[in-house]
Amino acid sequence: MAVRKMWVGIDVGKGFHHACAVDENGKVVFSRKVANGQAAIEQLIARTAGKATEVVWAVDMTSGAAGLLLTLLWATGAPVLYVPGRLVNRMAGAFPGEGKTDAKDAKTIAETARLRGDLTPVTSPDEVVADLKVLTARREDLMADWVRGVNRLRELLAGIFPGLERAFDYSTRSALILLTGYCTPAAIRDADAPGLTHYLRENGAWPKAIPSMVDKALAAANEQTVALPGEAITAPLITRLAAQLLELDREIKDLDKQITERFGEHPAAGPITSVDGFGPILGAQLLADTGGDLRTAFGNSGRLAAYAGLAPVPRDSGRVRGNLHRPKRYHRGLRRVFYLAALSAIKVKDGPSRAFYQKKRSEGKIHTQALIALARRLVDLIWALLRDGREFHNSPPLTANAA
Repeated sequence: MAVRKMWVGIDVGKGFHHACAVDENGKVVFSRKVANGQAAIEQLIARTAGKATEVVWAVDMTSGAAGLLLTLLWATGAPVLYVPGRLVNRMAGAFPGEGKTDAKDAKTIAETARLRGDLTPVTSPDEVVADLKVLTARREDLMADWVRGVNRLRELLAGIFPGLERAFDYSTRSALILLTGYCTPAAIRDADAPGLTHYLRENGAWPKAIPSMVDKALAAANEQTVALPGEAITAPLITRLAAQLLELDREIKDLDKQITERFGEHPAAGPITSVDGFGPILGAQLLADTGGDLRTAFGNSGRLAAYAGLAPVPRDSGRVRGNLHRPKRYHRGLRRVFYLAALSAIKVKDGPSRAFYQKKRSEGKIHTQALIALARRLVDLIWALLRDGREFHNSPPLTANAA
């Protein structure tokens, strides 16, 4: 017998999903394991359609292994809701039993969707936003590899040549180029100034920095006349790691160009980059983290700020009132986007963001508090620009009377 409305919770997995459907009274209609393949998912959709006149789908994952599932669910036209994993974990305590299984998680997802009316709908992203999600995720991986590689390089170099490790910033290409050829005191002394200069020029180091780099390298080599234990083994490792970092740097720059070009094709690119602090990379990350359609996903700027962890929540109890603190459940990546945008915006002289930051500092706020306040203001600004479909201008537009 068909029911009027049914909520289907799906615990997403790589090889298999688990789906559980509940009716309006919370009674389980069915609970089954579903392979992560088109035929199996379409069979689930057909079976569900035959059991209810209205279906609401709910998932605990919106990327990766959930891609095929979401595409097929969107094709049905039924609403799809997102139940975050942390919420599933908290809601599980409201139901009997301490065990954790895929079937129980799927039922918890379905019940959460049935009981709560504030869950975020999952909408089909446009092609540009879908591409930006892939590109920005790849960039995060590459940047993590870059930071880890530079730190490892410095650690190895400090173990055999601490003077050279202190002399340069190894997040720059010129310093890495030096290490691909010379990373021991003896090698630098043997090459001397002409050899070092020729090597740096031939391998594309920044021309203006070469004279000072040569002087610093020779000074460090002359300070250390002994070879430390492990130098013969460590030096080739440093050379290879420096070459790998140079290649990684080229890959990141190529990816940044691709992100910039793809981001520029989105209609929100102009309004976003018109705000101080937002460039193509942060703008692309903003679209990827929010899905692109902010008005549909959040409804107002306050909900967007809460999602980014920039709206304080109360922690009142008894006579304690007005005790606000940062929320524990928010999107770390989106908070980072607005924080970095605020950090860049205050560097623009005579800009409105810098003036707002200085105003907060004059009110007694510390640097971090003033930055967070500015980040919250940027949320409202970005929201208003995307809502109205216009770009930001520092000076107010001329009115008809003023013209």
